[in-house]
Amino acid sequence: MTVGHAGARRRQPSLAQLRAFAAVAEHLHFRDAAAAIGMSQPALSGSVSALEDALGVTLLERTTRKVLLSPAGERLAVRAKAVLDEVGALLEEAEAVRAPFTGALRLGVIPTVAPYLLPTVLHLVHDRYPHLDLQVHEEQTATLLDGLHSGRLDLLLLAVPLGDPGVAELPLYDEDFVLVTPPGHPLGGREGIPREALKELTLLLLDEGHCLRDQALDICREAGREDAPVTTTAAGLSTLVQLVAGGLGCTLLPRTALTLEAGRSSRLLTASFADPAPSRRVALAMRTGAARAAEYAELATALREALRPLPVRVLDEAA
Repeated sequence: MTVGHAGARRRQPSLAQLRAFAAVAEHLHFRDAAAAIGMSQPALSGSVSALEDALGVTLLERTTRKVLLSPAGERLAVRAKAVLDEVGALLEEAEAVRAPFTGALRLGVIPTVAPYLLPTVLHLVHDRYPHLDLQVHEEQTATLLDGLHSGRLDLLLLAVPLGDPGVAELPLYDEDFVLVTPPGHPLGGREGIPREALKELTLLLLDEGHCLRDQALDICREAGREDAPVTTTAAGLSTLVQLVAGGLGCTLLPRTALTLEAGRSSRLLTASFADPAPSRRVALAMRTGAARAAEYAELATALREALRPLPVRVLDEAA
């Protein structure tokens, strides 16, 4: 774009000039406008005149009785108000940044964590961070990571490791998997079963895209099972345990899900694995170098303490 010499020499309007003009445009009276923004009438008049000089247009029609907006003033008053509104919003946002745990926090959570940890997270935020506007989004891992990188989400709560150099992880806890079986199953109710027992089971897993499915498949491979262990899958853990209760096979559940999901049916048995039991790690995840990194780290510390009553092994910050 080519800028002419007159445009190049023209001064930029100041915010004070815009405020003065917006006040006059609202009140159509110099004395009332000056009182509204805390300026003297001469200063107000001088600011509007300076704005007219800077813009190169006449904004007001001044008479001895009243003040009127010129056609140009009618149009530019709308623009001036919009600019001032945006500046106000910018200052409010900066204030929120200066004050930690205020404003919006868009938290993404995977479906195999959300129902079991959100009560703890929401209780913590309500009690300790009452000015934080927590917005929760339940999505699968790949979608959450896309949202984090695009800026749609601020923080994630999910299973790790992610293997993403653009994401920093704040580990929270490790939790064991347990085997859930139908009634009458020979492994039901047992403790200390070997992982190798998975080699012979009909195992029901979640649909493609759930990280819990991938973790279960990894556990099966570690147990020496190479073939695909599933012929039936489910979209969620609630459906999965109902399939088990119906006798279609067994499944693996994280311990945090056991009370809620196994409690949905009396026709379920559980079995624990021998040490070291198969487990997963859950963490908060943020963009590397996030502006609110210190705030997220403090939240992770508070969350670790809040999670201690759950059947998990809480990790320290160096984990």
